[in-house]
Amino acid sequence: MKRIILLFAVTIPYLLFAQRGKVFDDLSVPSKILKMDRKYAIYLPPDYDTSERSYPVLYLLHGAGDDQTGWVQFGEVLHIADKAINEGTATAMIIVMPDADTGQRGYFNSPKGDWNYEDFFFDEFIPYIEKTYRIKSQKRYRAVAGLSMGGGGTFMYALHRPGLFSSACPLSAYIGPSSPEDMDRILQRNGIENLSKKQKEDYYNKHNALALIENGDVEAIKSVRWYIDCGDDDFLYEGNSLVHIAMRKKEIPHEFRIRDGNHGWHYWRTALPEVLDFVSKRFHQY
Repeated sequence: MKRIILLFAVTIPYLLFAQRGKVFDDLSVPSKILKMDRKYAIYLPPDYDTSERSYPVLYLLHGAGDDQTGWVQFGEVLHIADKAINEGTATAMIIVMPDADTGQRGYFNSPKGDWNYEDFFFDEFIPYIEKTYRIKSQKRYRAVAGLSMGGGGTFMYALHRPGLFSSACPLSAYIGPSSPEDMDRILQRNGIENLSKKQKEDYYNKHNALALIENGDVEAIKSVRWYIDCGDDDFLYEGNSLVHIAMRKKEIPHEFRIRDGNHGWHYWRTALPEVLDFVSKRFHQY
């Protein structure tokens, strides 16, 4: 009996350790488009080192003021993803967290064309990641999610290129300028001047979720599985509610969640397990 107890005492900690994933949060990729190295963090699932299989991928975007370490340090992605995978509520997946807070802040191209982060993301970053790691590269196995500024990135990326993502999960998302006048104030605050009226209109229409839903290819947008989540005390509540209404009018299927909470990490940590479950259902062809 003592030998059996000893065996369990040795084996159980080993099994628990073996079921943990890994996070690396100081990796980088060279970018010709941005003329600099770009940092990223990555979560590799528990069986990555012991299998030869390829995995679906979730691109998880941080908010303003954070960098690629935000979801690692404050979002507890390692603990939450490990728990979801071990409990079977999420499939084993790779989670990639790029840095969008170095050089300039944000996930989009500059209207002046001198900082093309969105081009970098699609033309350099995704190809690099999906070549470097064992990732299934079809649309059905690729998802995007993010919080606040990263929620805005999630909306725009999936609306700009719905053919690339099976699921999109904006959390507490900034949906873009509320009006052309609001965009003028944002551009002025960022020191962007001397744009023509057409340049401003084009930029507004491409970076406002409501405009993209109104003017976009509805059938293409429907090919993405949408999960929109925002706290009832969040200052971005109204914009997310308007997106919900716009999608309802266009008969675009989506999940819309208003939960108790505000614009903070406690809220987003509770949202992440739901996101992992949601994207896993599409990975499994829900």
